[in-house]
Amino acid sequence: MSARTKARKRALDILFSADVRGDDLAVTLAAEAKRAASEPAREASWLYAREIVDGIIDSRDEIDEQITTHSRDWKLERMPAVDRALLRIAVWEILFNDEVPTAVAIDEAVELAKEFSTDDSGAFVHGVLARVARAA
Repeated sequence: MSARTKARKRALDILFSADVRGDDLAVTLAAEAKRAASEPAREASWLYAREIVDGIIDSRDEIDEQITTHSRDWKLERMPAVDRALLRIAVWEILFNDEVPTAVAIDEAVELAKEFSTDDSGAFVHGVLARVARAA
C-alpha cells in the first residue's frame, strides 16, 4: 500500500472522527498531530494526511458545495459519514491538488468506500466524483 493510500485512510479517520463526535476538525487534527509526533515510522503518511485535512479545512465551503451540487437528491447531512468524508477528500484532490490525477483520486475514494462503507457507497461515490470531475 502506498504512502498516499495510507494517508487517505488516516485523513478519513480524522474526518470521520470529528464528524461523528461533533468536534471541530481543527481540534481533531491537532490531537492527531500530537499522536503522529510519537510515530516517526508513519511520518510519510502523516504529512499527506495533514495536507488533505488542512486543505479541506481551508476550502470546506467550496468542497461541500461541489458535493451538494453533484450528489443528485442527497443532502450532505443525510450521507453516511464515511461517504461524506471520502467525498471531501477526493473533491479536495480533484480541485486543489494537481499532483494527484483525477482518476486516481476517484479510484482511491471508491475503493475506500467499498471497504469501509455501505454496499451501495462505491457506486454512489463514483457517480458524484465523476460529475465533479466533468464540471472541474
